[in-house]
Amino acid sequence: MAFKVEHEIHQRRKGRNMGVGLLLAGMIAIVFGLTVVKVLQLGDVTKFEKFDHVARPQIIPEEESN
Repeated sequence: MAFKVEHEIHQRRKGRNMGVGLLLAGMIAIVFGLTVVKVLQLGDVTKFEKFDHVARPQIIPEEESN
């Protein structure tokens, strides 16, 4: 059983698909990189939890009684 030779249009499509795939991978890398930088700049995880704009009493520090 002989293999068919790929038509020229298949090679063009393969090139376009590779280009689109690289663009998608690049966009994902940019979003991931921005997320990592944002989280690392905060330093403390509790600061990151405050960005959801919802009042949550468990993350508000309690006043120390003297």
